[in-house]
Amino acid sequence: MTERIERMRQFFVVDKGQKAMWQKEENPYVLAEQFAAEQTPDVDRAARRLIYVLDKEVPVLFEDERIAFTRTVTTIPEIFTEMEMEELRKEHWIHEKGDVCNISVDYTKLLNQGFDAKKAELEALRQQFSQVGEAAKAHYIKLQIDILDHVLALAARYQELAEKKGNDVVARTLKAVPAHAPQSFLEALSMFRIIHFTMWCGRNYHNTVGRFDQYIYPYLKADLDKGLYTEESALELLEEFFLTFNRDSDLYPGMQQGDNGQSLVLGGLNEDGSDSYNLLSELCLKASLELKVIDPKINLRVHEKTPLSTYILGTQLTKQGLGFPQYSNDDVVIPGLMELGYEKEDACRYVVAACWEFIIPGAAMDIPNIEALSFTKAVSDAAMEKLEQCRSYDEFEKMVRDKINEQADELCKRVSGVYLYPAPFLSLMMDGCCENGTDVSLGCKYNNYGFHGTGIATAADSLAAVKKFVFEEKSMEASALVKALENDFEGEELLCNRLRYESPKMGNNDDYVDEIAARLLNDFADSLKGRVNDRGGIYRAGTGSAMYYIRHAENLPATPDGRRKGEGFGANYSPSLFSRCRGPVSIIQSFTKPDLKRVINGGPLTLELHDTVFRTEESCAKVAVLVKSFMDLGGHQLQLNSVNRDTMLEAQKHPENYKNLIVRVWGWSGYFVELDKEYQDHIIQRMELMLAV
Repeated sequence: MTERIERMRQFFVVDKGQKAMWQKEENPYVLAEQFAAEQTPDVDRAARRLIYVLDKEVPVLFEDERIAFTRTVTTIPEIFTEMEMEELRKEHWIHEKGDVCNISVDYTKLLNQGFDAKKAELEALRQQFSQVGEAAKAHYIKLQIDILDHVLALAARYQELAEKKGNDVVARTLKAVPAHAPQSFLEALSMFRIIHFTMWCGRNYHNTVGRFDQYIYPYLKADLDKGLYTEESALELLEEFFLTFNRDSDLYPGMQQGDNGQSLVLGGLNEDGSDSYNLLSELCLKASLELKVIDPKINLRVHEKTPLSTYILGTQLTKQGLGFPQYSNDDVVIPGLMELGYEKEDACRYVVAACWEFIIPGAAMDIPNIEALSFTKAVSDAAMEKLEQCRSYDEFEKMVRDKINEQADELCKRVSGVYLYPAPFLSLMMDGCCENGTDVSLGCKYNNYGFHGTGIATAADSLAAVKKFVFEEKSMEASALVKALENDFEGEELLCNRLRYESPKMGNNDDYVDEIAARLLNDFADSLKGRVNDRGGIYRAGTGSAMYYIRHAENLPATPDGRRKGEGFGANYSPSLFSRCRGPVSIIQSFTKPDLKRVINGGPLTLELHDTVFRTEESCAKVAVLVKSFMDLGGHQLQLNSVNRDTMLEAQKHPENYKNLIVRVWGWSGYFVELDKEYQDHIIQRMELMLAV
């Protein structure tokens, strides 16, 4: 890292000097009340809000800056009043904040064209719609033109400031972009920053970066061929670009600081079977390694022919405690998506959403995190209601299957009637929206809903305990077990310990319990098969948990694996918190046995490795081999944490000394001391794994 980049990192990431430029927060309903009084249509509300924020933005430039645009407006106004929202919720499912979010646009639709050319194209479309009497569509296109005009106006204000301050680099760049298509690596990075910035100003949050190394690489290669950059100078510019993701991330909505969806995908198979990993892919990994910041989150697509050297470079990032790269296996994901109905061309272009969910850039208005099913609740409900009546284990497992189907029914009914706020700026970068004069919030090529699946290991361990002790050994009466669960094992500590530590656990390469887990995942997939959602799409089953590893567990009674009421599940697709697993090898053996193509909404196996594992080059290479082995065995996704329980406990006591301690939470990385204590405690409880030397 150069001295210049280190200075910028200190200012933006450590000192957060940009906060001095933030505007005072205003009434969040300043526009909504006006819109309600005027009975403004929703699409006009969305466009006018974005224009309002763009016009309020005050240009700021910092020392040595080459890539401009930093948020100063801290409040993105609401477009509906609280009363209007109450009425909307009576008729619709409002996903999260109501905004289009967590999708991946096709940046090239603006990036490779420039705003002036896009405006000319839109004006021609507007006239066509007007001529055939499509007034609403013509009006919608006019709103998009207006938005582009106001982005250009903000860029002009930035250019004027740059000229005034003598920053010739920014002034020259903004004279070119975003009005015109970029002609250099710097212009391409700057234009992306402007587009990404504008999306946030419209409150279209969790804006993923997509396949950055694919759509930006041509600009880098052209400049390298001209001799304008060396790899070292290109890396420095890339690192400055990466720092832009950390400038105003404090203003981005999420469950916790760091949960902002700025996920970037590298590499992957092309449709013809060739590998798309390139020099920019490599530079992105190196930039992240040097900067040691939480944004952008790096996701690495791998496959059978990915060389071990790439895994080793990824392991160097994990060693730094970044919690990424997160790995996705093309050999499982692509055929899995195709089985769900995605065309091969699209499946080969997949990226991840904010955390891990698989989505298609520019083509999908999928909502991949719309709800979550609890495997453990299915087991718990069946045990409480039916266990004493069951004459065999198979009969009890069928009861659990019925409970999974009941949950699926309930979830599908719950998310019917989805309403999303219009997103006219995002629609400029989605297939068919401009051409049809429609907003992406109404749907796109793919309109599928994804359900997380939580507590798989807890559920499988619970079923294994029931099978072994109640039905096979008959060393435990069903009635006694149910009573112990109802009483949260009060006075039954020996029984609780027996269930926790003497029954089969997923993660030990034990077919006895692993096959149960495989059947549970198949049951989940079967429960959604053939269902059609309210937008004509399908429902996708997944192995992720998001925050539900705490939410679903909070009020759930004790379970037959020895878990007490309120104790959490493992994060995502992971062993339970108190499993005594033999080690990471046995865990990946267990967690690759199911057919993961069937639950391809996404959700990684999450492993915590003790930081001492990474002390030598030899041990780092062993971690790389472990990751490759997971993929070779048929794993779909994997994320690793380099952790030290003693360090985290000390950070809870003295947070001021550990401001840069980074951990992987569920599908994103954050600064440990900025997390709520319940998330800190959960990470501390997870298993610290070692590798055999």
